[in-house]
Amino acid sequence: MLGEMKTRGDKMMADEKAIYATYKDWVDDRTTDLGFQIIESERTIEEDTAAIEKFNSDAEQLSAGIAELDGDIARMTGEKNDATEVRDTEHAEYVTLEQDYGESVDALERAIQVVSAQQYNRPQAEMLLQRMSKTMPGMRRVFAAFIQQSDSTHSSQEPSQDGAPAVAAYDSQGSGVVDMLEGLLKKFKKEYSETVEDENNKAHYYSLEMLHLTNTITKSSSDRQEKIAAKAEAVASSEKTQGHLADTQKALAEDQKFLADMTATFNAKTATFSQNQEVRVAELKAISKAIEIISASNVSGSYAAKINLAQKSSSVSFLQTAAGRSRAALRQGVVALLGQKAKSLSSEQLASLVVALNSSPFAKVIEMIETLLTKLKEEAAAEATHKQWCDEQLKDNKLKRDKKTAKVDKLTAQTQELAAEIVDQAAQIKVLAEEQAELAASIAAATKQRTAEKEENTATIADAKAGVEAVKSALVVLREFYATQESFVQQVPEMEAYSGMGNAKTGVVGMLEVIESDFARLEADTTAAENQAAQEYDAFMAEATESKKQKHDAEFKLSLEKDQTEFELSQTKKDLAAVTAELKAANDYYEELKPACLQVKVSYEERAAKRQEEIAALKEAYEMLNSKGSA
Repeated sequence: MLGEMKTRGDKMMADEKAIYATYKDWVDDRTTDLGFQIIESERTIEEDTAAIEKFNSDAEQLSAGIAELDGDIARMTGEKNDATEVRDTEHAEYVTLEQDYGESVDALERAIQVVSAQQYNRPQAEMLLQRMSKTMPGMRRVFAAFIQQSDSTHSSQEPSQDGAPAVAAYDSQGSGVVDMLEGLLKKFKKEYSETVEDENNKAHYYSLEMLHLTNTITKSSSDRQEKIAAKAEAVASSEKTQGHLADTQKALAEDQKFLADMTATFNAKTATFSQNQEVRVAELKAISKAIEIISASNVSGSYAAKINLAQKSSSVSFLQTAAGRSRAALRQGVVALLGQKAKSLSSEQLASLVVALNSSPFAKVIEMIETLLTKLKEEAAAEATHKQWCDEQLKDNKLKRDKKTAKVDKLTAQTQELAAEIVDQAAQIKVLAEEQAELAASIAAATKQRTAEKEENTATIADAKAGVEAVKSALVVLREFYATQESFVQQVPEMEAYSGMGNAKTGVVGMLEVIESDFARLEADTTAAENQAAQEYDAFMAEATESKKQKHDAEFKLSLEKDQTEFELSQTKKDLAAVTAELKAANDYYEELKPACLQVKVSYEERAAKRQEEIAALKEAYEMLNSKGSA
């Protein structure tokens, strides 16, 4: 536009003579136009004055509202911090108290088992509790309560006349002590439950209070940002309107003065023609200077990049006295008898004896029969003893195998349950870790975005300020020029003195004023946007940091629980391995018992009956030999 003005200025110098002919008509038209401009300026001044008062009043009310919100936010933030400090103190006290009660209940249950099993009397129970209190932290509280209760019980008994306490009735099997301990256990469990319930109630109330305060602070912060933006807009509007008012007032004064002077100086302008040529040269220099200032990169580049873009976006012995012939016949009879029995009984021992009797002298027959009788009787006794032993061993082994099998099954189930619990805990820990990573990534991304956004806004604000200053400088140059031209009052009546092209509403001065207001609005809008973005970033960082801390604490607690579960799993596996080894030993012993006690082709009863028939046959043969041999 300035370039066009320069070109046009050159041409105007040549056209000035032609303009002179229409000068007189211009004076008449200008007088009418100025009359309307003066009326319009006066109306605009009234509207701008009322608008400025409203903008200033709105800014004051918004400032008061912002101050009130700042007070509310500071107060509620203090209340959150105070409530959090009290909650942390209460929770720390609860953790200590909950651990004491948990250890006391566990220690008391163990003490009850020992006292119930050993049937301790009260002094023995006190000694037991005192010993346990040295190694078990939770027993100290139990021992103190037991002593206090014992003292209370003893104090209620009246002493005898010699000062000794009354002899208490014998409390069978220590039931009185157990009752006392069970009473303490019930009391501690109740107090423990009350402690847990109180903690839960406090934690719930704290969560509700935090939720309420956080929501209220968030709402107040949002309202505050809205008020800040509205205030900035009101202030910017007020300043812009004030500038417009000043310009309008100045224009009015100029129009009034120009109107007054135009008529008086109409006849004096003719002689200023030659001077107008000099004026045109000065005007072209001023325009060239303005072009140089506006063309700088911090003004033109910033305007195009920021404002235009913003707008789009066991043996027996016998006598042998028979004669040789008699003995031989007798031996044959015995051999026949035993042979029949060996065949009927399928007895290998009787069959072997028959063979031996056929080839042995008579003197040896009775001895052989006696030996076999003794052997059979010893075998019967041994087998009976063996059977009794087998029955006992098999019974004991079966009981042991059944017991160990049941225990193995139980430990196996516990192992599977603990392993599943560990997997579940690991999954929860993984989820918490992933959520923390996501929060960390979100925080990093938000911080990166905030940094870039802040840098961009800072640069935009700086560019806008530079643009305003540059445009103001250009306006100063142009306004000074045009101001000087209005002071020239020429005496030549036939031509008005040329005062340049700055007075037109569509002129360069008006355009530069629009550019200046665009830069000012860009600075105000960007500043408000930067403030709101900073507040939103601070709120997000506070919420994300708190959430990340809570997830970290939950992960840490769950990791400790997982470590305890893994320890319990390792102990259970050790117990399972030990019991499995005992079960295997019982099964191996059962396999050893099978060949001797179970894997037989003939039952014990059948073998015992067969042996008795063998013994009866031998006795019959013995009696036959003994009776006939004596004869």
